[in-house]
Amino acid sequence: MLLRGTGKTLITVGVVVLLFCVYELWVTGLSTARAQSVLTEDLTRSWAAPPPPAPSGQADPPPPGGAFARLHVPSLPGYEPWTIVEGVGVPDLKQGPGHMPGTALPGQRGNVVLSGHRTTYGAPFNRWDELGEGDVVVLETRDGWYTYSLTGSQVVAPSAVEVTLPVPGQPGAAPVEQLLTMTTCEPEYSAAERMIVSGRLTAVQTRADGPPPNL
Repeated sequence: MLLRGTGKTLITVGVVVLLFCVYELWVTGLSTARAQSVLTEDLTRSWAAPPPPAPSGQADPPPPGGAFARLHVPSLPGYEPWTIVEGVGVPDLKQGPGHMPGTALPGQRGNVVLSGHRTTYGAPFNRWDELGEGDVVVLETRDGWYTYSLTGSQVVAPSAVEVTLPVPGQPGAAPVEQLLTMTTCEPEYSAAERMIVSGRLTAVQTRADGPPPNL
């Protein structure tokens, strides 16, 4: 009787774990796919409309949770572009990769900081461990395409917020470069640490120029 009861308990636990995994890896992905479809439509529609006045010469990012830009990773074969949202809170990252408010916009001096899930909600940064020095990431905005060549990666503690500074690791320093920092969980299926993938702006194509040849 004891063995039979133990066996039933283990089967029940196994079913619960399986259902949880299905939810985490599949159901959340469906939710994110729906959100991405809406965000991409919003972005396409906003880019087709006349741009709003920008006295500073640089367009402001959209409101929190709004479509921000498109992420292309030509260095990863088969990687489908993602629409980036403005914000890195829990609700934001359920929609796709997010841009950290207050950090640089594509093409600006400073540090463009992006965050994304690695295993759930579509896992936009799942293959980030395949990226290495010399690979490229392209951020597409209303104005054009900004190509960042990757300079390396590192693993840090979740508390290492200095990687998101305008000059990473140098509080108060004035930025002179145009940098990109992308953060995700490390290892997979855990939030114990953070994988940081870094890059530097190396090319800009305007809408008049057309997209980079690798897209």
